[in-house]
Amino acid sequence: MSDKFESFDIKTDETSLDIELLKREIGQQFPFYDLKYNLKTAAFYCRIDEETLEEKFDLLRRSLSEKGYIPMLRYEKGEHIIYVVKKIKRKEKPVWINIFLLVAVVITTILTGSILNIGFFDIWSLSDPFEIFAANNLFNGAIFFALPLMSILIIHEMGHYYVSKKHGVASSLPFFLPIPPILPAFNIGTFGALISSRDPMPNKKALFDIGIAGPLAGFIVAIPITAIGIATAKIVPMPPLEQIQGEQIIFGSSFLIEILAKVILDIPKGFTIDMNPILFAGWVGLLITSINLLPAGQLDGGHIFRAVLGEKQKYAGWIAIIIMILTGWWFFAFIIVFVMGLMHPPPLNDDTDIDIKRKLLFIAAIIILILCYIPLPIM
Repeated sequence: MSDKFESFDIKTDETSLDIELLKREIGQQFPFYDLKYNLKTAAFYCRIDEETLEEKFDLLRRSLSEKGYIPMLRYEKGEHIIYVVKKIKRKEKPVWINIFLLVAVVITTILTGSILNIGFFDIWSLSDPFEIFAANNLFNGAIFFALPLMSILIIHEMGHYYVSKKHGVASSLPFFLPIPPILPAFNIGTFGALISSRDPMPNKKALFDIGIAGPLAGFIVAIPITAIGIATAKIVPMPPLEQIQGEQIIFGSSFLIEILAKVILDIPKGFTIDMNPILFAGWVGLLITSINLLPAGQLDGGHIFRAVLGEKQKYAGWIAIIIMILTGWWFFAFIIVFVMGLMHPPPLNDDTDIDIKRKLLFIAAIIILILCYIPLPIM
């Protein structure tokens, strides 16, 4: 949502807003000493009590939302201004689309797991593609790959959904993104999932809580899955790089995987872990967590860093882009800069700060990002 507002002409016959309604609604919560409006926007210059600001603004937001309006609190040139615009009506997608996509992702991840159970990472490496549909391969693919991976993804998305509801922010159910295992060399059966927020973020606390809920929930589930994968993995000799055949894949490791491997396994020098389906699911879960925590745009990390750093979030975004380029993530850095954008829009109430508990969770989020980040994920 744009933060730019046009100059105001005080003409009661040239506005699409119900000014008398807005006067009553805002006057109940905030005394205002001046009012300006144009065709699409009203600006109320208010006196603010910092102690009751958050509670009163949230009451105002919920009340105006029911009546088709959105308030935005800004502090400009020493004055608190509540801008009000009409709420954009969005057509909600039917729930059957969410269910269909979920079923599709379950199918594509099971098929991917079946290929992994055979010992490959894509369908093109199979001499007999119909092996994928063998009952034993499908069962093992479902239990040892699809189930752990989908557990991470679903709990991640439901973390966002639950906290959105808790803060009174209308949001859709998760839209899962299926992809058949047809990519060369590397497949996970999905492009992840997303939740569409139907309301703008009300304040910094809601922005932070909704942003961190998904990665934190997914991370908690990914840790035991990764640990089980490591505990059940085989230890194999690490061949010199010059002897590795072209079709072999080496997966990059994160600090967390290295720590878990040292705690769980005694890996001799010159040996490494042979990736199995459970470990691969955990590896993907940690990778998704690190991607989502990057402090850019509408990523979860963008929410978190915008809530804590305000407009300075853009600098954290540029630092993340430079690190990604230097560690082999240049393609994803390109997508962020030119498709998603680095800047995160402000919440409706951009004045109330977050508390110490959330600042400590912010530090925890940075630690999780560092622990899960995988430089050069695939070679």
